[in-house]
Amino acid sequence: MGIVQTLNLVYDYITRDEYDNEIKIRAIDGLDIDVEKGQFIVVLGRNGSGKSSFAKHLNALLRPTSGTVVINGLDTSDKKNKWSIRQEAGMVFQNPDNQLVSQIVEDDVAFGAENLAVPTDEIRYRVNKALLSVNMTDYRMRAVNNLSGGQKQRVAIAGIMAMEPECIILDEPTAMLDPVGRREVIESLRKLNLEKGITVILITHHMDEAINADNIFVMDKGKILISGKPSKIFANIELLKEAGLEVPVVTELAYELKKEGIELPEGLIYEDELIEEVVKLYKR
Repeated sequence: MGIVQTLNLVYDYITRDEYDNEIKIRAIDGLDIDVEKGQFIVVLGRNGSGKSSFAKHLNALLRPTSGTVVINGLDTSDKKNKWSIRQEAGMVFQNPDNQLVSQIVEDDVAFGAENLAVPTDEIRYRVNKALLSVNMTDYRMRAVNNLSGGQKQRVAIAGIMAMEPECIILDEPTAMLDPVGRREVIESLRKLNLEKGITVILITHHMDEAINADNIFVMDKGKILISGKPSKIFANIELLKEAGLEVPVVTELAYELKKEGIELPEGLIYEDELIEEVVKLYKR
């Protein structure tokens, strides 16, 4: 069993129509996902695909209507496991302003660990380590309100890091950021994953953030539409477009060239790959 596993996960929520009648909406419909420790996983899907509802199950913010969610051996349906699960799986949300609670950076990073009753010396050590991991050590005494969007999100990630989770789940963490901020956050996540072995589950609709993932799950209408390595996913351009997703520029360009009769392999995702293939064709 992996660090994160869902078995036939179903989640329904109740809304009301204009006549105050209850309407049951199925947000997740029979989801089976298995994530191994140390993987960098991306979950893709358009708005309303169920990916945010899925993310909230991994931190026990939501509980299944039916089916099972297990985080590092802990069943999220058991209320006694809630706080243990939240130590194992830290959650970073779309808007860092909703997650940052202190005025000074290092105080904010320490907040979660303090609530876990971690000893003071250990908190100091964890804060130093977490700030270093996201390249924010030089900003430790800065006012949080004076940071850029990307810097705030990195502080939010550091706050989760200081709690020392096995896994970090990020629900659209770059949605409100400019391209520079997006790049800062994704680079910090890749560094944490590669150097610290922390499992990362990134929920997004930005295809370029998925290029270097170990595995991708594409969601649509609460189900897994397709899953696999990036090269497999991006070879299914028509399917992705039907699911309301864009594809990386390189993949789109290769796709258009193939439609014009140029012989290129499936699933090209990197610029240097495309250049190499075009050069080969030119030399022929």
